Amino acid sequence: MKFYSISNKKIIVSFKQAVLQGLAQDGGLFMPLTIPQLPLDFFKRINLLSFQDIAYEVSQLFVSDDIPEKVLQDIITKAFNFDLPLINLEKQIYGLELFHGPTLSFKDLAARFMARSMSYFIRNQKKELTILVATSGDTGSAVAHGFFGLEGIKVIILYPSQKVSMIQEKQLTTMGGNITALEVKGTFDDCQKLVKQAFVDQELNKYLSLTSANSINIARLIPQSFYYFFAYGQLKNKEKSVIFSVPSGNFGNLTAGLLAKKMGLPVGKFLAATNINDSVPQYLKTGYFKPRPSKKTISNAMDVGNPSNFARILELYGHQVQKIRKDINGISFTDQQTKSAIIEVYQKYDYILDPHSAVGYLGLKKYLRQNPNETRPGIFLQTAHPAKFLDLVQPLINKKVEIPQRLQKYLTKSKESIVLPNKFADFKAFLLS
Repeated sequence: MKFYSISNKKIIVSFKQAVLQGLAQDGGLFMPLTIPQLPLDFFKRINLLSFQDIAYEVSQLFVSDDIPEKVLQDIITKAFNFDLPLINLEKQIYGLELFHGPTLSFKDLAARFMARSMSYFIRNQKKELTILVATSGDTGSAVAHGFFGLEGIKVIILYPSQKVSMIQEKQLTTMGGNITALEVKGTFDDCQKLVKQAFVDQELNKYLSLTSANSINIARLIPQSFYYFFAYGQLKNKEKSVIFSVPSGNFGNLTAGLLAKKMGLPVGKFLAATNINDSVPQYLKTGYFKPRPSKKTISNAMDVGNPSNFARILELYGHQVQKIRKDINGISFTDQQTKSAIIEVYQKYDYILDPHSAVGYLGLKKYLRQNPNETRPGIFLQTAHPAKFLDLVQPLINKKVEIPQRLQKYLTKSKESIVLPNKFADFKAFLLS
């Protein structure tokens, strides 16, 4: 499988090149040259397949030219060694728990796959690989944990100062080793802009071997498609298509679902559920995309005003908004609505949601209310464990949330970060130093 830059279709590279470059030289995102179709037999036996089975069958269609079969199987076995339960709250409403990895975030899945893929690719490389990561919350900790201690790889995480939760910040800033945390005086969009500028800076690329671990990297996007197939396979009724409600910030998660649909997964509708940072829902309403500065919310990992992966969505649909609208509904919610949803779900189902998953739940509930004749099952993606947002969740439900042991260990460690302005000159000077 080859991959091309969506900014210049003449730039065509291998999976290995796409992963190690992160972005094309022209700053474009990579996309597969063709989207493979899964055979009908795959869907007939999907309920018998483990998550690891699905991950192998899907990924080998994209990476088999660059990763041998046995190596790929080993990557998948080590990366995906935790459960992804599908929880049935009521007749049509399911939640897919994606937060059982080491950092209690759905981003563990893609980060662990990408880390092991990169480690394989640079096994004989003498020059150190520097990974730049902009995070609005969970990406940084997932990447830090996935790459921690890997030889020949240095990770630099940029996060917006005072705009992540206390536990998220602890996870970002207490790893040490080959992980460095930069506390940027600005927003997530500022962090993301700095990373993108670094990739196209000729002087930096002369001295450093740079790549990204954000969802702009194709090695993040492909593994995120796996759990859409797995969720569908766990449903009892396979005759109908399914509705997915996806908490959306940088839109990598939703883009991966669209990729799964293009590969043959029977999805009837995607719901792009956002907080008040709703540039994509507004585009779906008006037909015009207007990026704007992000606003701080309680679902902070979704505080993105100019989502990178929106460019991939446009590419998938030939920049035709009418085609996009057929597959995606955009829905946005306020912090107060999010808080009310957390309370509602706890009181109604004795079940606890984090604020991001609550936005996904709200999206599905609103769609079902607006479409009372809808009979298809709906699945909302649960992207983080509620324990990562104790200060918010516990007062709402008036109950102590149990903190998993793997999260507790971060609370006793001291924060170590380097504070930087949101100016590229300062970031560049730091990298060159």
